[in-house]
Amino acid sequence: MTVDQQQRPGPPAPRRRSRRDEILEIAVGLFAAKGYHGVSMDDIGSAAGVTGPALYHHFAGKEAMLVAALIPVSEGLLHGGKERVSRHSSDAQAALTDLIEFHVEFALANPAVIALHLHELDRLPEEPRRQIRRLQRLYVEEWVGVLATLRPELEPAEARVLAHSAFGLMNSTPFLGGEVDRRRRAVLLREATVHALIGR
Repeated sequence: MTVDQQQRPGPPAPRRRSRRDEILEIAVGLFAAKGYHGVSMDDIGSAAGVTGPALYHHFAGKEAMLVAALIPVSEGLLHGGKERVSRHSSDAQAALTDLIEFHVEFALANPAVIALHLHELDRLPEEPRRQIRRLQRLYVEEWVGVLATLRPELEPAEARVLAHSAFGLMNSTPFLGGEVDRRRRAVLLREATVHALIGR
């Protein structure tokens, strides 16, 4: 082993999931399956293997869980979208391909979060709801900028219509059964999204 090999750091160790992360994932699954009002703190505690009151060590309540589930998702989508667009700053087609792959993978990995967002966002207090909406608008604009380059005949408002229609396709994962394996679902969603956005 050379000196360089000895000094070169290895890949960072994956972050260990905290108990809070585990509880939040359980809560998201329950909210998505039964609805926000159909789930109590005791239900979440029972599923997580702790008493309801013990949950308050991690979260102030169900509302705080909802905020903790939805804001990081919107932040992550915006960050990921910006990264992929900047990665292909001189090739809009490659940027769109990367955006679609990024969002399809997110949608396939997080159907419960998508269901939660679709059905429960309006239950949030005004400030976190406004924050999420702002992050979403910024994410949409990343797509609009790429579409404007690929399809200069479109008005910005028309590009937004197409972007939102693409999200509708990709975010259909909570409603897809297991009849088609995950890899094939990803292919079909990517193909449908490309067709919706650029017609081929």
